[in-house]
Amino acid sequence: MKISEKFNLGLTQAYLDFVDIDLDTDLLVFVDPTALRSLDSPWGHSCASLVQQFFEYVLENIKSGNDDKAKLLLSNLSERNEFHIGFSAGKSRGSGFGNKSAALIWDALCQSKAATTGLLRDIEDSCLSIEGIGSDMISDAICNIIRSKLIEYTQDMCIYYGIATTPNVNSGPIWNPQTREWEQKQLSLPIAEGKLFLLIPKNIVRRKISYDYQEYYDHYILPELQQEHIKAKSPLVHYLKKNGAPRVYKKILKEEYGNTKQSAIDQTIGREHIWEKYKEEKNANPQPPISNNSFLELQNQPLIDWYDLINELKNTPKGTKDADKYEKIIEKIFSALFYPNLNYPTKQARLHEGRKRVDIQYTNEAKNGFFHWLSLHYPCSYIFVECKNYTNEVANPEIDQLAGRFSLNRGKIGLLLIRDCENQKLLDQRCRDTAQDNRGFMISLTDEDIIKLIEDYKVASPYNNGVQRHQYPILRAKFNNLIN
Repeated sequence: MKISEKFNLGLTQAYLDFVDIDLDTDLLVFVDPTALRSLDSPWGHSCASLVQQFFEYVLENIKSGNDDKAKLLLSNLSERNEFHIGFSAGKSRGSGFGNKSAALIWDALCQSKAATTGLLRDIEDSCLSIEGIGSDMISDAICNIIRSKLIEYTQDMCIYYGIATTPNVNSGPIWNPQTREWEQKQLSLPIAEGKLFLLIPKNIVRRKISYDYQEYYDHYILPELQQEHIKAKSPLVHYLKKNGAPRVYKKILKEEYGNTKQSAIDQTIGREHIWEKYKEEKNANPQPPISNNSFLELQNQPLIDWYDLINELKNTPKGTKDADKYEKIIEKIFSALFYPNLNYPTKQARLHEGRKRVDIQYTNEAKNGFFHWLSLHYPCSYIFVECKNYTNEVANPEIDQLAGRFSLNRGKIGLLLIRDCENQKLLDQRCRDTAQDNRGFMISLTDEDIIKLIEDYKVASPYNNGVQRHQYPILRAKFNNLIN
């Protein structure tokens, strides 16, 4: 049973910000540390910092020979079946750096040339250099190191989606970067079937982690060795009969040097530029998030029914009495349309110590398309959404209300949702006035505009990481109208 079913959310994966885990087993996805580092939000930066600081401390203990301390650090990376992602085909069981493997991992790290020579700096490096460490162990370790941030995220999502929590639940081991110790707390957390579960943002999981030993060896190390042997005219060089061109076959190189992680590290020593090139390229080109359609296929769920969403919008009555119903359909549509660009929704977000509120606040994590373009030119760490289920005209007070949410730190971009508009020209002018007064940029969207957003999204190509789908031409046109 999935979280959405257990708590009767009435939403499937496409409309949820978190991975809709199955409480009885694991979903075959992994948290990718490269994905964490690609995040631009304070939450993402905190996660990346936790992972980096923790692993640096482990390596510090390796160099100082503090065996007991390091084994204790590693032992708390065991997965307690709270995340429900990874390889388990049956009952969720996890495969982290647990108590049984802590000593083995410590021993492998101590003996690893990658660690002792300084090559190994990031936790994902270990899956390139140490036998037995793969995507599942790296992912489980990451989840435990960032447990405090996943707890924070889980609590916020429980508030946002109305998932009940239980007070005084044991948090499990939390890494404290100040004390550099593991600690536990009693917190208000969600319980299902008598067990704690923690939610993971779906924009940080991938079908596999970016670092892959075989890819590194086959496509980075071996080509370098091929060129070296050709230059040296070694006995491993084969000359083609047709034109005498020299060739060194990868199969022969693997027979000569081996085809293990240790082989890769042995051939990296002295050729550290290859290792650095691989890491730089991985960090510069992180894997894109799993698309909504891929998620739905992975979970055997039907694809998004855009026609049904449009009908639900059209059939939502106008007026303050149905304001909550209108806001919910807007949430569903935006969650499907704007993923993975806008994430981590907060409902009725509190601003200015609670003196002001905004209906929905999204974190802007766009890596391409319209929202990415905005982030390059205007303050928009967050995108604010105000839903006005009005039948009357939206006037200056409503404009000023949304403008009051803006700041340089939070962002100065908002979406003002209205049902229809009798005088669109006047509303556009009011939004332009606000922009020209340097009070922020408000894009007004009617039901008709939202339907156009959906139609544009449907016909755009889903390939090339969804870049075309993320352009949102109607948003760009309306924004251009504010600044021209």
